[in-house]
Amino acid sequence: MPSEVRVIGLDGIPEVVPGDDLVAMIAESLDRGGLAIEDGDVLVITQKIVSKAEGRLLKLEGIEPSPLAITFAEEFDKDPRGVEAVLREARRIVRMERGVLIAETKHGWVCANAGLDRSNVFGEEVVCLLPLDSDASAAAIRDGLTARYGVAPAVIISDSFGRPWRKGITNIAIGMAGMLPFADYRGVTDPSGHDLRITIMAVADELAAAAELVHGKIDRRPVALIRGYDYPRGDGKATDMVLEAEKDLFR
Repeated sequence: MPSEVRVIGLDGIPEVVPGDDLVAMIAESLDRGGLAIEDGDVLVITQKIVSKAEGRLLKLEGIEPSPLAITFAEEFDKDPRGVEAVLREARRIVRMERGVLIAETKHGWVCANAGLDRSNVFGEEVVCLLPLDSDASAAAIRDGLTARYGVAPAVIISDSFGRPWRKGITNIAIGMAGMLPFADYRGVTDPSGHDLRITIMAVADELAAAAELVHGKIDRRPVALIRGYDYPRGDGKATDMVLEAEKDLFR
């Protein structure tokens, strides 16, 4: 592993609206900062701008809430239309109590509100949905940057998730292209002479979390360049990180 890794936030990316060319916007920010894509670079892009560019915005006006959504919303002082939107985006409901709605998305992620979010979205009646296929979104951005710079970076699309048993949220990878999501240490001997048998590091999530340190929630810096990390190359997908149902002790 390298002894130093750089995480560089890209400034100057404007508010993203449906139909915007994210590749062009990222390239312009790189150019303004005197940067160019180099071999081994990783770009971490927040889900919010990907969803906005892809038009994954939902107006609550006109949504007819179901009886379940109305009952839950009335009990916990929520907008029943927003609750209904979560129910429609969910593959299944994991927990729905004490005002918290945990759902499994159609991608397989288990998270609050099926990934729906109102933060950094203009309009009181608008919520942002997850991309339909975050891995495909990451691949398209990677292809565009490769065509522009002649070098293929790894691309991660990140989102903020809570964690069982720990307070606070952290960023994880919900889409990727050009890298494998794990560093597999099984079969390696550690410095003490022990053979590692189960150590598989979720490096895509670790890179996503590192990028959040410069993204910030209110700093309008939705893209980060990570340089100096020797990530595992390959055609991995973020969906590879979903734990199989038969191994999930909490289903």
